[in-house]
Amino acid sequence: MTKTFKLLIAAIALIFTASVIAIILGMKKSDSTDVEIVQNNKIIYRLDLSKEENRTIRVKSSDGGWNDIKIENGEISIIDADCPDKTCVKTGILRSESVPIVCLPHKLVIRFADRENK
Repeated sequence: MTKTFKLLIAAIALIFTASVIAIILGMKKSDSTDVEIVQNNKIIYRLDLSKEENRTIRVKSSDGGWNDIKIENGEISIIDADCPDKTCVKTGILRSESVPIVCLPHKLVIRFADRENK
C-alpha cells in the first residue's frame, strides 16, 4: 500500500467516526419536558409535558389546514395532518433538542423550549 492510500483510508475512517458521534449526540433524548408549539414564528403553546394530561390539540393554520398534536404519557407528536406529504406525522415523537417536528406547509414547529426563555 502506498502512503497516499493509507492516508485516504485514515481520513475516511476519521470522517465516518466523526459522523457516527455527531448522529449519536444529535439524537440524544432531551432531559427537558418543556416544549413550544410555534406557528408562523409565534409561540402558540408552551407546555410542560410532565404536567400535561393526555389530550389531542388541533392547530389550524391560516390557509385552512390543520395538524392534530397528541400529548400522551409525557410525550408529544403529530398524529394527523392534512398536508400532502405528512412528514410531520412520520417524524414521530419529539425526542431530541436538535431534531424538532416540523410541518412546512402549515409553518408549524414543535420543539423543546430553551430553559433560559422561561
